[in-house]
Amino acid sequence: MKKIKHYAKELLFIIITVTVVANIMSIYRSRDLTHAPLQVTSLTLIDGSTYHVKEEKPLLIHFWATWCPTCKLEASNIDFLSKHFEVVTVAVKSGSDAEVRKFMQERNYHFKVFNDSNAVLASEFHIAGFPTTFIYNKEHKLSFSEVGYSSTLTLYLKMLWAGR
Repeated sequence: MKKIKHYAKELLFIIITVTVVANIMSIYRSRDLTHAPLQVTSLTLIDGSTYHVKEEKPLLIHFWATWCPTCKLEASNIDFLSKHFEVVTVAVKSGSDAEVRKFMQERNYHFKVFNDSNAVLASEFHIAGFPTTFIYNKEHKLSFSEVGYSSTLTLYLKMLWAGR
């Protein structure tokens, strides 16, 4: 029983340490991101439709890439959130619309995707690492930004907070 307690304490210490370090890294990497109110009003998605930013609703904008391992881990979180909130994603330097659609279909993801094949939009947001997530409140002012992996629960709670 003593060994189990010892290992449980060690595991808890490691989890807390990793969480703290990851948050510090995210804050450090987020400092150069744009903090301006949302300027984007519409985007043409890979399915040919146009996404119009909704008034009076919080919005999660998620920058990712098909070649990014962390993005692949986080994609199911984004897919889940897209069923409950306004979410639009930006695939950066990930190939043609057809290649991004194929990536989405192979993994059964259904979130909205704008293909930023030349990283023009990513440059406007000052994206330096992937994934990067922005959450805007109902007035389209930035509430949260994060570089790196975010859990479903963390993003869900941040979206609830942004919508209050």
